[in-house]
Amino acid sequence: MAEKGARISERERVRRVREAGRRARAEAEARARQAAAAPDRPEERGGPEGPEPTRYGDWERKGIASDF
Repeated sequence: MAEKGARISERERVRRVREAGRRARAEAEARARQAAAAPDRPEERGGPEGPEPTRYGDWERKGIASDF
């Protein structure tokens, strides 16, 4: 491990970035496998029509819109 504030070589920097990329790819693949194995959610009944309202920042119910 290098001292705090010490400069690292370009080769070492590239090696660290590649290692981080490999770890990120492995984590993403693990999450994708887990999501594929997860059971499907039941269909929502009585919910709002259209896109998910919490994703777009507002909610409309009985003609009244509220932003949060």
